Amino acid sequence: MDAIIFYLAVPFLYLLSLLPLRVLYLLSDILYPVTYYLIGYRKKTVLENLRNSFPEKGENEIREVARKFYRHFNDVIMEILKLTTLSTRNLEKRLKFSNPDVLNDCYKQGKSVLVVAAHFNNWEWSLGLSKVSPHQPIVIYKPLNNRYFDRFFRKTRERHGSILIPMHDTIRRILADRQEGKLALYGFVSDQSTIWEETQYWTTFLNQLTPVHLGIEKMALKTGFPVVYVHVRKIKRGYYEIDTLKLFDDVTGLAEHEITEKHVRTLEAYINEKPEQWLWTHRRWKLTPKKLAQNHNA
Repeated sequence: MDAIIFYLAVPFLYLLSLLPLRVLYLLSDILYPVTYYLIGYRKKTVLENLRNSFPEKGENEIREVARKFYRHFNDVIMEILKLTTLSTRNLEKRLKFSNPDVLNDCYKQGKSVLVVAAHFNNWEWSLGLSKVSPHQPIVIYKPLNNRYFDRFFRKTRERHGSILIPMHDTIRRILADRQEGKLALYGFVSDQSTIWEETQYWTTFLNQLTPVHLGIEKMALKTGFPVVYVHVRKIKRGYYEIDTLKLFDDVTGLAEHEITEKHVRTLEAYINEKPEQWLWTHRRWKLTPKKLAQNHNA
């Protein structure tokens, strides 16, 4: 069944990706009332997330943020789709880079880097980061359940110079790169939901008690690599600025969870600044302390 779905969907997606972005944005405008008003794609989740994250906002303001989010969300879907056929040269023309010396200085010092990212703006286009750093970009990701789509999306992203590595292979890859003297950017998406078995730390994020992955912190302490936050800032439709912010150059002597709290607060500040540009369809708070306790007692 996975193969059938893949071979039915991919030709259609590929043909769509051949359309110019201006046409894809027209489709995005058409899809907006469908996804928000007609179908209401995950609308209940979006509104619930927004209300809980911004209790100080009235209902009219919450719905205005939601409408802006759906317009933005449809644009991002079209831009990600375009990655299938978008040339690296064209991608780089649409990206502006601030603070490139943050990564270049690490390279000159012979250091690999742990890169923290989030589902903010078009996170997929941050693959263009390879333009400003001689490091090999390596994206740590969770493979899709459909192996056909997983292979397709890996090839799509690796077209622009990155290498995708399954999460469970991270340590093995870092050790191999160290042994061979290779310097790399290891990219992690920091705002994914945890699962029951992996929940070890809770913090307040957007006014809600939230389970947070400790993988980035553990990896930083194990490797000693600098930790850099990458923020994708929207300039206008189809154009983004990628900011690099060094969170920690030296991770020795830090307090427990200091690294985790730093990247969580960094993302939180960006969301408060432009709330419509985060991925609100994501069920980030599906796991609560009450549900975790019930699962342990079951």
